[in-house]
Amino acid sequence: MSYIDETIEKIQKLHPEQKEFIQAVKEVLESLRPVIERNEDEYRREAFLERITTPERIIMFRVPWVDDKGNAHVNNGYRIQFNGAIGPFKGGLRLHPSVNLSIMKFLAFEQVFKNSLTGLPIGGAKGGSDFDPKGKSDREVMAFCQSFMNELYRHINHDRDVPAGDIGVGAREIGYLFGQYRRLTAQYEAGVLTGKGLSFGGSLCRREATGYGLVYITEELLKDHGTSLEGKRVVVSGAGNVATYAIQKAQQLGAKVVTCSDSTGWIYDPEGIEVALLKEVKEVKRARLTEYAKARPSAEYHEGKGVFTVPCDVALPCATQNELPLEYAEALVKNGCMAVCEGANMPTTLEATAYLQSHGILFLPGKAANAGGVSVSALEMSQNSERLSWTFEEVDAKLQGIMKNIYANISARAKEFGKEGDYVSGANIAGFLKVENAMKAQGII
Repeated sequence: MSYIDETIEKIQKLHPEQKEFIQAVKEVLESLRPVIERNEDEYRREAFLERITTPERIIMFRVPWVDDKGNAHVNNGYRIQFNGAIGPFKGGLRLHPSVNLSIMKFLAFEQVFKNSLTGLPIGGAKGGSDFDPKGKSDREVMAFCQSFMNELYRHINHDRDVPAGDIGVGAREIGYLFGQYRRLTAQYEAGVLTGKGLSFGGSLCRREATGYGLVYITEELLKDHGTSLEGKRVVVSGAGNVATYAIQKAQQLGAKVVTCSDSTGWIYDPEGIEVALLKEVKEVKRARLTEYAKARPSAEYHEGKGVFTVPCDVALPCATQNELPLEYAEALVKNGCMAVCEGANMPTTLEATAYLQSHGILFLPGKAANAGGVSVSALEMSQNSERLSWTFEEVDAKLQGIMKNIYANISARAKEFGKEGDYVSGANIAGFLKVENAMKAQGII
């Protein structure tokens, strides 16, 4: 049995309940076969795959808080510090009822390679809780965030671990978390969290970064294949920051984006999604997309899921993991889609990814395509360290450069290892090689 197969089998036996984590490990290790098989004995002797698939540290804790009626609640808190070989741990905090240890480990594992691809000195981590901020008052969210930070603060600082936002964690939550960290430590350590408000160390272009970065790398992919987003029909899932700003940037580049979605339904707007209205509904009113449909005569609202059944040239899944299964991959191929680029973390199942690739669809994995967010988070860390604030244009230009470099890197690595056009393999190999080099240089720790 090969070393890769041995490692996958060990993880499945050790953690059979951690389906998302096993899926992420399989996806990465399968694409690393050309690398590992070049010197399999050495990798096995150093237990290298066991080390790179085992977190350096798993922090789990309870988060008690009191609601507006005086009732106490307890949620589960997590921080997975997966690999810090190339820099301080870096990765978002997710607040969502689906959060569990498997999802946290998968996200942290993916973050290791994503952060490596940015070219910036940041390791991989992830954290969060099964707390749901939806429907909670500002005071309740503040109470939860303060309780969460009461434990988390022991494990983070600007040189150790720098959390950011993710699903359910925006500027409001980051503000409450930062305030409690400052209260507990009696220090103004701006670089300990990213995604902060502009008045206390945040970076311009941070909110837009993941969506903009997704579109920048999609444009690089299309240009490399003789076309561009100009005139393309695009479907997007999600209606959070990633989706909203991907829609905005894609339409600035001449595409027509005709869909978006939230947890209850989706919008089809043949005239193109009106970004200003979408922001009003989701960012200001924090309402459902039914409000978008009521205000936009050209829009159709549909319950449930179905974004990827709409005919398109380009699909940008920007919602959550495993939202694009095989049946939707088949629909995309049938309807003439030419490219799928992941704005979310692992939104496409393994079966769907294989189907898309086997049918000639250009496919960019999330660890490359959605790296814009963590890139600008790292740029925020740099600004905090220098006590500077860069202009939106400066940050945006750096973001474009990073995304162009990521595409060039993953494309070159795919070609080098006989996988030309396989950007999943290219991304995993490119991300792995940098981390591998750092881990080997630092010894078996």
